[in-house]
Amino acid sequence: MTPENLSKIQLLILDVDGVLTDGGIVVHSDGTESKKFNVIDGHRVKMWQRAGGVIAIISGRQTQATAIRAQQLGITHVMQGCLKKLPAFESLLDKTGLAPEQVACMGDDLMDIPLVRRAGFGIAVADANDELKKVADFVTQRKGGKGAVGEVIEYILKTTNKWDTLMERYLV
Repeated sequence: MTPENLSKIQLLILDVDGVLTDGGIVVHSDGTESKKFNVIDGHRVKMWQRAGGVIAIISGRQTQATAIRAQQLGITHVMQGCLKKLPAFESLLDKTGLAPEQVACMGDDLMDIPLVRRAGFGIAVADANDELKKVADFVTQRKGGKGAVGEVIEYILKTTNKWDTLMERYLV
């Protein structure tokens, strides 16, 4: 993808299990669940937002852990329990007024194929399903939950010359 095309990206849509997490789910004896999120991914989400980008979550599962993490990161577009993700994607386009070429979408499994194909920049994590990797524009070096989201955000910000400005606060 060219820098000109990447500079159009305003919205980054993320799956949760296998993208923001490593896909593991801990089910406790009381039925509650735990998920492990990568803190560097969270920091890169905040950097993306500081650069003017918007993050959305479209997940097939519905969990309180996802809602809490999204709230911690200031992610307001959170769509959970989406067994078919494309209608949620189209709804986001309607809400934001964006075109598909202004959207990047990141996934790891078969349910994510329609979104990755429809988005202007489709991304698969390193440990994604092979069928998803075939249709993705970009496959990360890092696995889901292990910095893949941060890798993509850095890639877009560096390619579009926004990274250095964001780094100024850390180099003082």
